[in-house]
Amino acid sequence: MDYTILVVDDEESIVNIIEYNLKKDGYNVIKAFNGEEGLAAATTKKPDLVILDIMMPKMDGYEVCRRLRTVSDVPIIMLTARADEVDTVIGLEMGADDYVTKPFKTRELLARVKANLRRKQGNMDSYGKKNVSASMDVFKDLAIDYDRYEVTKGGETINLTLREYELLSFLTKNKRQPFTREALLEKVWGYEYYGGDARSVDVTVRRLREKIEDDPGKPRYIITKRGIGYYFAG
Repeated sequence: MDYTILVVDDEESIVNIIEYNLKKDGYNVIKAFNGEEGLAAATTKKPDLVILDIMMPKMDGYEVCRRLRTVSDVPIIMLTARADEVDTVIGLEMGADDYVTKPFKTRELLARVKANLRRKQGNMDSYGKKNVSASMDVFKDLAIDYDRYEVTKGGETINLTLREYELLSFLTKNKRQPFTREALLEKVWGYEYYGGDARSVDVTVRRLREKIEDDPGKPRYIITKRGIGYYFAG
């Protein structure tokens, strides 16, 4: 399958480097050099993945991500100039799927691109295989239809990002089994993470709790196992 990647960054040299390496790996590339151009390209040309810088003129990456998330679940990889936890958490809170810190190694960025596209394609394939015997789990007022890639609470559809759905789906299929953050990153995000990247799990869990729990401060579905990580109680 031919994938198209949108690269949004106001530094032309960085865009050109990313474009060169993506094309070398067989991807089609769309370029934008500020936030407004990037948002317009993302909504009209509908790329398969977006690489999005944070600090840009006219509209920063946070706002682009926030607006894009209201109309699309396209995978978004944020580029941040600092290994700053605040930058990273804000990006993830806005709905980004992943992030890479500048200066980055091209091989690392390409690995993130491949992993996010692989996860997206896997879910599209599953969604396309809807049949009569839909696979569904129901937990009190929460229902997950794995064939339709749909989550409802009290009969109302819950809008989840791709990453939120993947995490919830994995935890429900392994009900009551605690997983470390590192294990979840490997199994849900699809490749090895290192160092402080485990906070991506915490942010995604927090977003999920806000959407599926009656009281996110006292969750009854996604439970923290002290000293280990998280599990789905059911």
